[in-house]
Amino acid sequence: MKFIKYLGAGVLCVGLLASSGCNSLTNTGKGALIGGGGGGALGAGIGALIGGGKGAGIGAAIGAAVGAGAGALIGRKMDKQKQQLEQELADKAKVESVTDQNGLQAIKVTFEGGILFPFNSTALSSGAKTDLSQFAASLNSNPQTNVQIFGYTDNVGSMQANQKVATGRADAVERYLENSGVAASRLTAQGIPMADYVASNDTEAGRAQNRRVEVYITANQQMIQQAEAGTLQ
Repeated sequence: MKFIKYLGAGVLCVGLLASSGCNSLTNTGKGALIGGGGGGALGAGIGALIGGGKGAGIGAAIGAAVGAGAGALIGRKMDKQKQQLEQELADKAKVESVTDQNGLQAIKVTFEGGILFPFNSTALSSGAKTDLSQFAASLNSNPQTNVQIFGYTDNVGSMQANQKVATGRADAVERYLENSGVAASRLTAQGIPMADYVASNDTEAGRAQNRRVEVYITANQQMIQQAEAGTLQ
């Protein structure tokens, strides 16, 4: 089990595109737009648009610009996997297109904590294992990606207790995916307690939304190299 120490939560979330014009683009089109920026400036600008200025910690930094053609190929690849996940997970998880710190298209999958875990527990439910098995199958059929897992909590209880739950849930998902055949080298897990809320903690419904696990699927170095060579399928 790998443990990644809690960092400042603000840098770790990414969001949806803010404008309806950009939302109408497929990942292929957005990938070409982002990849054709000729450097980090445009990538950072697109990242700010999509993620509200966040997302610096999503994906492994590659230290070089990715061309428009390569960005489009990666976007097309991500489109295919996103569509597959939307069909397989249906009402079990929310699947979104986001951007990583390299300005490349990525996939964000959000599982509500109540779907995966009993209340205050870090042990996966039987239903969660079924859902994660389908998720692992998609990851195994798309091996040219890295997978980052983040566990979140609401604001009820102490920081210490919430840290334990957030980290335990992220680690539980990581272990299950690894046991389902996903290479350990592709996986990282981190708990982010009492931060990065997506809803108000003033209601039970809002707190339930905040108790969640987010998984980010990003292009790894192999995918980027194949895209740049024009061989990515």
